[in-house]
Amino acid sequence: MSDVRIRPYYDSRQVVPGSIFVAISGEDLDGHNYIEAAIENGARLIIAEKQVTVPEGIELRLVSDSRQELARLSSEFYGNPSQAIDSIAITGTNGKTTVTHLLQELLPKTALLGTMGLKLSAASEYQDLGNTTPQSTEIYRIMADLVKDDFKYLAMEVSSHALEQQRVAGLQYKAAVITNLSQDHLDYHVTMDNYFEAKAKLLKQVSEYVLLNADDEYYERFKNKLGPLKSFSFALNVAADYQAVDIKYKAAGMSYTVVAKGNKLGEVTLQLNGQFNVYNSLAAIAVALEEGIKFEDIQKQLVKIPPIAGRFEVIQTETSPICVVDYAHSPDGLLNVLQGARGLTNDSRLICLFGCGGDRDITKRPKMGKIAYDLADYIYVTSDNPRSEDPDQIIADILTGIPDLNKVKVIADRRQAIQAAVAEARQGDVLVVAGKGHEDYQILRTETIHFDDREEVRSAIAA
Repeated sequence: MSDVRIRPYYDSRQVVPGSIFVAISGEDLDGHNYIEAAIENGARLIIAEKQVTVPEGIELRLVSDSRQELARLSSEFYGNPSQAIDSIAITGTNGKTTVTHLLQELLPKTALLGTMGLKLSAASEYQDLGNTTPQSTEIYRIMADLVKDDFKYLAMEVSSHALEQQRVAGLQYKAAVITNLSQDHLDYHVTMDNYFEAKAKLLKQVSEYVLLNADDEYYERFKNKLGPLKSFSFALNVAADYQAVDIKYKAAGMSYTVVAKGNKLGEVTLQLNGQFNVYNSLAAIAVALEEGIKFEDIQKQLVKIPPIAGRFEVIQTETSPICVVDYAHSPDGLLNVLQGARGLTNDSRLICLFGCGGDRDITKRPKMGKIAYDLADYIYVTSDNPRSEDPDQIIADILTGIPDLNKVKVIADRRQAIQAAVAEARQGDVLVVAGKGHEDYQILRTETIHFDDREEVRSAIAA
């Protein structure tokens, strides 16, 4: 059976007559257990990593890596679309979502693919895809549609899980941005070295250039992985190809001057806030400049871009405290958002509300507790997405990192915690509600309920 331009599937429920089924061994499910169901639905070619018995008339092909083969077959079926669109890959622990959103605003005819889904224009709604980086066959389908609709660019978040699990295998990227690297996902990668190596895999799929954060402690390690690939740097604190100087923060946003390759280009103004968003926006500006966008056009566009949902999203009325909802769920992410929020307090208090996700890296829990203790004046420790874990145990893990519990209040119910924190905060105080950002759900053991921090904050302010 020739497999050229025959659609591959990895979900047996989606298989149609005459198609290919690729059996993938996943973390929770093994596709080899669903080969019989795929054949019943009409699969005629089975790709597998294990020797299995199939009925007469069904072709079995054994491969060493089913995920890589799924990517190859998907690319062939959809006409190798990654060669026909300029894709910009964004990876790193923090900032991926913001950078992709800014690139969509700054580059012409650009689609966005990431944590919040697929977005075909800055004005369109998100199409939910489930993962930060979908499975390879979905990515190739999306790319093929974009090519057909004459899109010029795809700004794409690429997670470490996607790189490790071959979800982006075979994709060709024109450029890549590595925002930073700090502790996250160690429940999966186990060590920071493994996490770094997963991220570094992206470099082998880039054709033209890479943008690296020269302020990040992993900068030199990434640079040493580049080989002949061209690179540019961006930074705030050290000499770099792209720098931000004269940074000014205020509640409504921030401004700074861009220096590109030694030339002072001028000032940009944004509705975003926090030092981490200086890095994010500077990275987007650097890519736009490398892609030939005029700085004057970048200036005009940046000032119009609204804050990104759940990323340092400010919610405030004339009489309420400044409430900041942010997706920060790693030690570095929480550090960044609290440092950014401190810049808005003047002489008022900084209050932090956060929890940690269940079934995830437990070593970051006390670290996040210590960061909140060091930077905030008052702390509310609550639940995030406890998943299958006991919320009280997650909270107990967080508290082990807090030296003095006098400025801490524990309220496991997240809604009640938000209500109490908003009631505690006075006008002029800054309240950071961290961890869930744009998410509109909470995962409690086997149940997923509707829960949106932004809705809860607005409701608490109104009450």
